[in-house]
Amino acid sequence: MAPSTEIPSTPAPAENPFGQVLVALVTPFTADGEVDWASVEKLIDSVIVDGADGIVVTGTTGETSTLTDAEKVRLVEVGKSVADGRAKIITGGGSNETAHAMQLAKQSEKAGADGNLVVTPYYNKPTQAGVLTHFRMIADATDLPVILYDIPGRTGIPISYDTILRAAKHPNILAIKDAKGDFSEVSRVLNRTDLLYFSGDDSNVLPHLAIGATGLIGVTNNIAARPYRIMIDAVNAGDLATATAMHKALEPLVRATMTHVPGTVAVKYILHGLGRISSPRVRLPLVGPEEWEAAKIEDEIDLVRTIPGLSFTNFRPDRNAAAGGALPKIPGTTR
Repeated sequence: MAPSTEIPSTPAPAENPFGQVLVALVTPFTADGEVDWASVEKLIDSVIVDGADGIVVTGTTGETSTLTDAEKVRLVEVGKSVADGRAKIITGGGSNETAHAMQLAKQSEKAGADGNLVVTPYYNKPTQAGVLTHFRMIADATDLPVILYDIPGRTGIPISYDTILRAAKHPNILAIKDAKGDFSEVSRVLNRTDLLYFSGDDSNVLPHLAIGATGLIGVTNNIAARPYRIMIDAVNAGDLATATAMHKALEPLVRATMTHVPGTVAVKYILHGLGRISSPRVRLPLVGPEEWEAAKIEDEIDLVRTIPGLSFTNFRPDRNAAAGGALPKIPGTTR
């Protein structure tokens, strides 16, 4: 595939330390499940060239739960080196243990991270008082600006409206990534706080932007960052027609990445088929798409028409290579 041509992007507002087109980066692995650092560097550079101004490494899409702390820190370091000032590097792992999340934040800050995406503590199911304390202590642990991550479908609990209002008073908590889908609550929070809102649902990016969101932290833009850059720039310029055209063009690709298998699995399958990463491997308990799942992904891809900066002409999916998941040499829970 021919390299993309770098395009100018509209800078995010000065008060926004994160960017507007943020990629929830997948972590490319070799066939045996180890981090493929050459593919990591290539992928980071390609999405920046296509208009991303923020990269979230070690987030959910980056398979944070099966990465070691050493891998997470190195991803920040590699991201900073490759970005070279062109995009912000946000650490996105967090933990459901407050002490561990604080430790990761400190290590990431030392490695050069520009911000910290902090997910609601999962599995423990704390009260909202516990959620708020978790966020405040992590925010206190470093000088990094914090994005709260509200995704009850994965964590088991939401960040309640009242908790968001209270957390927003912390000087380091500046933003929230919303994957809850409650648009009326988004509007209420935007009216009551100065928080920056980031869409965390690829199918709802334009609706979020339309009611005042700052940008997106997306999965599909691992594959196609340029149309999201165009969408954001169009919204910034008040050009709804162009933004809507990008939304419509992206719809089948978003369906391909977010509907049939976990987003990480679909994105790696597609990126590998495009020749942009060396392997579609994921770490267990994630596995590659089964034959029928791969067929559904490819059926959605067949519906993709013109997307700026993306062509499926040379798409060559490798269903055998995608099968199964890998066990890394070092378990991800090792600190």
